[in-house]
Amino acid sequence: MRVLHVAYQQLRRYGQTRVSWAQKLSFGLIKNDHYLQTFSDRDIAAFEAPLGIRDFGVGKANKRLLEMVEAMEPDLLIAGHCDMISNDTLVEIKQRNPNCVVVHCNNDPLFVPSNVERIKSRASVVDAVFVSTGRRELRQFEGIGARLYHMPNPVETSVEVLDNSQKTDLPIDLLFCSNATEFTKRLEMVGRIKAAVQNDMNFRTFGSFGEAPVWGRDYDRALAQTKMGLNLNRQEGDYWYSSARMAQLAGNGILQFTHSGPRFDELLPSETAVYFDDEADLLAKIRDFHHDDAKRQHWAGRCRDFFHTEMNSRLYAQYIVEASLQQPFSHDYVWARDIHLDGSMK
Repeated sequence: MRVLHVAYQQLRRYGQTRVSWAQKLSFGLIKNDHYLQTFSDRDIAAFEAPLGIRDFGVGKANKRLLEMVEAMEPDLLIAGHCDMISNDTLVEIKQRNPNCVVVHCNNDPLFVPSNVERIKSRASVVDAVFVSTGRRELRQFEGIGARLYHMPNPVETSVEVLDNSQKTDLPIDLLFCSNATEFTKRLEMVGRIKAAVQNDMNFRTFGSFGEAPVWGRDYDRALAQTKMGLNLNRQEGDYWYSSARMAQLAGNGILQFTHSGPRFDELLPSETAVYFDDEADLLAKIRDFHHDDAKRQHWAGRCRDFFHTEMNSRLYAQYIVEASLQQPFSHDYVWARDIHLDGSMK
């Protein structure tokens, strides 16, 4: 199949990149033997703009995408986070190429109002929408036009290459990386946890409390030294929603602590992720696993095995293709057991 993936490819970061779910999707599509081309809207807008001023290149980027579709003739166009591309352009693509299925993938949270509006807007013109929040939270988008699906954050074997569950001599006992401060108060709790454990363990907080953020290989090196990590969303409670941090920790065999609110216990096997209800519960469980390294290794290893087996980039890409084209599911996707092929709830 011929697939055109429109999403930010971080070309102008020149290697100092964030771990990218969009890149993992591209890898999965290639591994599944699809012919793939990518279109990085932000980078194209900057390349095409006078003096490299990105906002001046938006119109040209839309024109270039139309040219690329004409030249490539894709069977499936996946529009990820590509706000430079207008709905008018997507509509024109569908009109010019009636056999091309156009879908939107959205990996941002629903507690950000602008993202809710973005999903509603895209749902009015595309064939299907995939969101990283559980399907039951997507009822607000029903009836707009697009079919609705949940998608997970996958691991990728070439990215999540570590297995820290097999190691004991790791210098970082606990890790939390973030420099995001909008729509969240999580750093207040992180600060209290940091103060409470400072005499007992090495808790690194890159991006906060005076520690510089880490990207690219620096982030890889931080993960490589870590036993346990906090998987804290900016806000908790949305069903099956987590940032991509969950897959990054799980895929590298790093034990993760995650809030019980999103109900990942209904998706993940037992003795994988560690769920907490409140700050006191989290602190107690951090200390428990810190003092029982064999238990830490066992849980982290089970979580890593599950993600690499059932939530990897191959299955992720295969699911998006099958759901987009409404082809019968070829795998019992653990995250799609509550939906029909058309995305409706069971």
